[in-house]
Amino acid sequence: MKRPHILDIVESAGFKVFENGDYNLNIIGVRTPFGAAVPNRFDDWLHVAYKKNGQWEHHKYRITTEPGKYWLLNGRKRGTAVMCSPQQVRGGWQIKKHRGQYDALCQVQPVRVWRDSDRDEVAEQSQVIEEGIFGINIHRSNPSRESVFVDKWSAGCQVFASPIEFDHFMLLCRKQIEFRGWPTFTYTLITGKYDEEY
Repeated sequence: MKRPHILDIVESAGFKVFENGDYNLNIIGVRTPFGAAVPNRFDDWLHVAYKKNGQWEHHKYRITTEPGKYWLLNGRKRGTAVMCSPQQVRGGWQIKKHRGQYDALCQVQPVRVWRDSDRDEVAEQSQVIEEGIFGINIHRSNPSRESVFVDKWSAGCQVFASPIEFDHFMLLCRKQIEFRGWPTFTYTLITGKYDEEY
């Protein structure tokens, strides 16, 4: 397989791409542009591009990069967290227990978020930006079936619709630890374009 095109897009945004060695994971969220996104749905993508036996591999999973309707309507007074894009956080996540329950990628380095405080069900960019550790984890929704609606599953996290796809993603993360010895993971979040093929 040739080098995945998504890596060209990441580089064009000024971010680092990892190409050396096997299971050196490029984990990339692609957000549907604000205004085109369907509220409370899993309408974004998470890409994982890496080399295995020196050859490129590329997987794509259905996720949300935005909080669900419940938290947008009922979240914190200063606003619900929406991870800013574009943004790359190097070594920002480790495998830990999400809310003490199951293994996921949990935030260990600061990220930038917008605070959406207008109390409607549409996630959007705001003038208020904060940077810190807010528990912006990469985890799954329903453990037994694919979710259709985001609802309470995300208060700002990056959340998989399918538990099967999430399990496959976590297998790749463990492979990086096994092959590279690195316990931390870099995540890049970009906003997609209507005319761009990913």
